Amino acid sequence: MTYDPGNIFAKIIRGEIPPKKIYEDDKVLAFHDISPKKKVHALIIPKGPYVDATVFGESAKEDEIVALVRAVPKVAEALGIKESGYRLITNIGAHGHQEVPHLHFHMLGGEPVGKMVE
Repeated sequence: MTYDPGNIFAKIIRGEIPPKKIYEDDKVLAFHDISPKKKVHALIIPKGPYVDATVFGESAKEDEIVALVRAVPKVAEALGIKESGYRLITNIGAHGHQEVPHLHFHMLGGEPVGKMVE
């Protein structure tokens, strides 16, 4: 999958589509999912043009990696789920059912999320 600069997350980063923001810094943006699967469902994305976690891990700069990882507990805290727990998921490629060609993590919580895979 190649990076498509016209994907919805790229448009959100450019300010063409306004998200319901939870957290933002110069490298990361977190916002509420428009189609939540649990009581709390947020998306955490790097602002750089990375298709997935594989590409990000292979080519992101160290400060981008650190910023993304450090954003996770900040988002959980802002959503009030840091203490109760949450699930963090990223999908990669066709078999992983990735729908948007921009690295994104789903943060699910606010209630039990169930087994990981059935």
